[in-house]
Amino acid sequence: MSRGRKVLFNTALLTLTSLLMRSVGMMFQVWLSKKIGPAGIGLFQLIMSVSALAATFSISGIRFATTRLVSEELGRGNAAGIKTAVRNGMLYALGFGIVAMLALYFGAETIGTQWIHDERTILSLRILALSLPCFALSAVLAGYFTAVTRVIKSAAVSIAEQLIRIGVVVVALTVSTGYTLETACAIVVAGGVVGEIASFLMLYVLYVFDRRRYNSRKASGKGVMKRLLGIAVPLALSAYARSALSTLENLLVPRGFKKSGASAEKALTDYGIIQGMVFPVITFPSALFYSLAELLVPELTAAQVANRKAEISRIVSRVLYFCLLFATIITVAVFVFADTLGMTIYSNADVGRYIRILSFLLPAYFMDGITDGMLRGLGQHLHSMKFNIIDSILSVFFVYFLLPRFAMAGYIFVIYFAELFNFSLSIHRLSVVTRIRLPLRKILMGFLSAVGAVNITILLLRFVGLPLMNTSASLALHLTLTAALYVALLGLTGCIVKNDLVKFKNMVKSGGLQQSA
Repeated sequence: MSRGRKVLFNTALLTLTSLLMRSVGMMFQVWLSKKIGPAGIGLFQLIMSVSALAATFSISGIRFATTRLVSEELGRGNAAGIKTAVRNGMLYALGFGIVAMLALYFGAETIGTQWIHDERTILSLRILALSLPCFALSAVLAGYFTAVTRVIKSAAVSIAEQLIRIGVVVVALTVSTGYTLETACAIVVAGGVVGEIASFLMLYVLYVFDRRRYNSRKASGKGVMKRLLGIAVPLALSAYARSALSTLENLLVPRGFKKSGASAEKALTDYGIIQGMVFPVITFPSALFYSLAELLVPELTAAQVANRKAEISRIVSRVLYFCLLFATIITVAVFVFADTLGMTIYSNADVGRYIRILSFLLPAYFMDGITDGMLRGLGQHLHSMKFNIIDSILSVFFVYFLLPRFAMAGYIFVIYFAELFNFSLSIHRLSVVTRIRLPLRKILMGFLSAVGAVNITILLLRFVGLPLMNTSASLALHLTLTAALYVALLGLTGCIVKNDLVKFKNMVKSGGLQQSA
């Protein structure tokens, strides 16, 4: 299979894998919310916000650095350099992973009492620390498999890891009796630790067998560590700032709710509804964008090294256009079916209300993900991190001053501001480094097609005696018919023609970004 065909295959594979994992994860989240309630979900989300900071330090930019270096060495045909990049990456990751583990384990009490202001998180934080070395090492191996376009291996491991994690938690909470929110969160975290250890062991075994194909010693791996540090360290420093600010923002949200007059339990509940229940639903379709963004990194890197500017412009414009069409139907469908989504998934009317409020943010959210991926592939990762840091600083400022006065309304404003501000900076930077051409008329027709598809679906199914109800079967039927009608309307309005799909397919098949003659 050619490299171009592998990109198509791997994009589809990563998308299906991500959708499967998100589906299982959402079912688990629904089950967990019934076990520990929205307040428990809120407490767990606070633990995870600290986890994100610790994880950022443990990997310190090594996943992207590994993908970039291995892609470069692969393009040069330097087998020795590929192995050296992975070996040095693992040494780097192990060092940072151990430091992160020790810092979190021995600092758990301080973090729990002084940062989170909830002693029930201390036990979970100490358990969580044990997973950090394996998490960092796994990032290196996942970066390697992405660069060599054999993501089927890392995808299979990701599925296995999630099933192990969920299985451990479900069994433990099912057999346990009289558990508190503290012990329940500790059990969920422990399941994640088991999953991370298993994930690393599986990835390493697969890597040992896979690296045998790079046996040539004609080229040298000299200088790889210096280049690795040149990529990873600046990225790590930026990531530290971004993650620290994001963690601070998440910790300030429940405090802001409490200052507005809410009880501690109500503050955790509101935070848990938004972060632990609403966002998993509205961001569920982003699996496609994150899969494509990850796989575009090595492809755009290779095109940039070859100085193929015209091809880069074509692929960037085409990807953005197709992603915008996809984001449009998701946004319209989520807005219209918001109440049904909230009641069907969580049996909670508040969830549906917030899904509708946040649905308008989805185009920017989805497009920002794919834009950041393309910027990383074009060597603009430090610009992306700079934008993230700026919007995080502003978000912390707004959370601190707005939430005590405006509570949830203030938080919704912060979410919108952060995403729109970040996206505007990212898309502007992308337009600077490459030329973007988007067909505005077709984009407008795509929006009208989405509105038409949703409304025709509702009227048609109501006419045949299948009105929209709060059941999974009814919701699935409406979403499926909406998707089918949308594709048909895109064809009828000329938003997508056969030639578009052929060009996109050929553009990838011909070696990543280089168009076929």
